[in-house]
Amino acid sequence: MDRIIEKKTWTPKKILWISLASIFVLLILYYIIFADKSSKLRVQTERLTIATVEKGYFQDYITIPGTVEPIRTVFIDALEGGQVEEILIEEGSMVKEGDVILRLSNTNLHLNIMNREASLAEQINNLRNTRLLMEQNKLDLKSQLIEINYAIGKAKRDYEINKEIYEMNKNLLSDDEFQTSEDYYYYLVNKKDLLIESQKQDSVFRDVQISQLEESVNRMQQNLDLVQKKLESLEVKAPVNGQLASLNAEIGESKGAGQRLGQINVLDSYKINAQIDEHYISRVQRGLVGEFEYTNKTFMLEVTKIYPEVRNGQFSIDMEFIGDLPENMRIGQTFRIKLELGEPKESLLIPRGGFYQSTGGQWVFVVDEAGNNAYKRDIRLNRYNPKYYEVIDGVQEGEQVIVSSYDTFGDVDVLILKKND
Repeated sequence: MDRIIEKKTWTPKKILWISLASIFVLLILYYIIFADKSSKLRVQTERLTIATVEKGYFQDYITIPGTVEPIRTVFIDALEGGQVEEILIEEGSMVKEGDVILRLSNTNLHLNIMNREASLAEQINNLRNTRLLMEQNKLDLKSQLIEINYAIGKAKRDYEINKEIYEMNKNLLSDDEFQTSEDYYYYLVNKKDLLIESQKQDSVFRDVQISQLEESVNRMQQNLDLVQKKLESLEVKAPVNGQLASLNAEIGESKGAGQRLGQINVLDSYKINAQIDEHYISRVQRGLVGEFEYTNKTFMLEVTKIYPEVRNGQFSIDMEFIGDLPENMRIGQTFRIKLELGEPKESLLIPRGGFYQSTGGQWVFVVDEAGNNAYKRDIRLNRYNPKYYEVIDGVQEGEQVIVSSYDTFGDVDVLILKKND
């Protein structure tokens, strides 16, 4: 009799396919979870610059170009306007203080002086006439006092005689005659008092008038002296010893008051003027020391002046020499100056390279111990000088890093280093 054959659910073939599918899914999951998904790039090691992270003393300095300038520059301006009449010293010549460099002419200034001299002479004559008049009035008052004193003496004698007669016998002298002599006597006394008071008032008035005239004369004399000094300033003289570096004047040219005529370089010593990137403006201070080499000798400098104005991303400083000056140094000559910004400090150091332009100092490629691969790693940099970066965190002493440019690497995480056999 026939049997019903039951169909098997798990056949060997089916089990095989399910096993293969499971293995495939597990492989995909493993790749997703555990596989290395970082991007990679193969590069030739000959095209790279690899440096070792080392520990050493970080010298905080910058190298800047400096230009030789005279220790002091004195500008020559026209104190009074005029026309250039004569040039006595040419540009580039050495001058001494007081030497006449050029002469100007000014007709209006001469006329002004003549008018002031005439006004002063007139005022002096007024003062002289006032004094003569005062002396004459004094003599007139003295003469009047002499006359009135004489009249008072005579009137007093007449009055006293008449008074004695009148008191002895009134019949010998009338009341009217006695009263007249008395009135005349006191009239002269009062007139004398009035004359003396008038003399005092007139004397005070004359003193004030003379004082005012004297003050006016002195003021006019002072003004005349000032104008005459302006006339003297038409001779433009050297204010200091030095070299006439420039002279902006031609014969017959008109110059206004205050206009720049030239400059004198004081050559007693020299200074160095340097331009520094504004990044360092908060760290550069007066008293910092710099140095440079010239003719196989080292010369020391000190920052003496900092100009606060920033132009085109740079600011200026002046540095003066400490000790000896280089021989045969010339104005305009340029030196490379090493300017110390701080004391040396022991730190981890990475040599400077083109990688910084690509990463901004945020990360670097670190080579593994085998030297086969280089991995991207975050780092922290602090200060830098022309040779090294100071590293705060991210690498260890002895590790090797790629310091050349990363511009051709793109956005990769791992570099596979290939060596040519």
